[in-house]
Amino acid sequence: MSDGSTIEWLSFPGYQPASWNPVRGCSRVSNGCTRCYAERMAARFSKPGMWGHGVAQKRRGKARWTGLVQLYEAKLLLPLKRKKPRCIFVNSTSDLFHEKLPDAAINKVFAVMQACPQHLFIVLTKRSARMREYVNGEGAANAAFNNFAWPLPNVILGVSVEDRAALYRLDDLRATPAACRMISLEPLLEDLGDIDLTGIGWAVTGGESGRNARPTHPDCFRSVRDQCKEAGVPFFFKQHGEWLATADDNGEISYGGHERHGWDIDGPHEAWAYRVGKKRAGRLLDGREHNEFPGMG
Repeated sequence: MSDGSTIEWLSFPGYQPASWNPVRGCSRVSNGCTRCYAERMAARFSKPGMWGHGVAQKRRGKARWTGLVQLYEAKLLLPLKRKKPRCIFVNSTSDLFHEKLPDAAINKVFAVMQACPQHLFIVLTKRSARMREYVNGEGAANAAFNNFAWPLPNVILGVSVEDRAALYRLDDLRATPAACRMISLEPLLEDLGDIDLTGIGWAVTGGESGRNARPTHPDCFRSVRDQCKEAGVPFFFKQHGEWLATADDNGEISYGGHERHGWDIDGPHEAWAYRVGKKRAGRLLDGREHNEFPGMG
């Protein structure tokens, strides 16, 4: 388990940020997986004895999952060894509800979360149907849970939504009992239109970072922000990503020598984006940070 994670939305008030990866391996399932950082990391650390061995590899110079997904038993009990409260991102390099992971393995992960009420756990998935079926089916009533009340009060369940094709995951999330339901709109690759925020307790959004990152028009972020405000949903803006958009291309802001991307959009928010890197692009949306968290407990 890694303490001191730099993921911004793990800075939950009263908790130390951390990540925990009790599952190894994954596979691509949608457009949001195209530039997967976890796939690149696993391939980088895929030599024998490293955590990515067997689950990812380099193919013609590109990182690719092998298809192996398994419980990482050596990491399973690590949260039990941390007494001070952590906000823990569960499986930042995998997906707890991957179709190749048996219910028995998922049971073990939830049993550890149940045994650590001092921690706050955040589970994100792109396999929303599997999560809905698991939580509402025999898995949630399994004897491994020691008959505790569901949902667990210290677990935030969420789905990743990168484009309109993935909006169906919100319906699965709404049908999943949870102490708090989270939507992670990162990387946000297009405008989502009107979003049904019924039953949603927290929204996080951001652009894409890393090699070959795709730019996001700032209006996409603004739309989510404004809809969250109207619906009373806490809103967290994580980052612009690799690209920083300007109001226009009139020369007021110059990033000479940087790769540029433009949008042919009518209206007041026409923009150009320059590839300046995640750090320089920053976290300001219309001049301010948005760091709202849901109330828990």
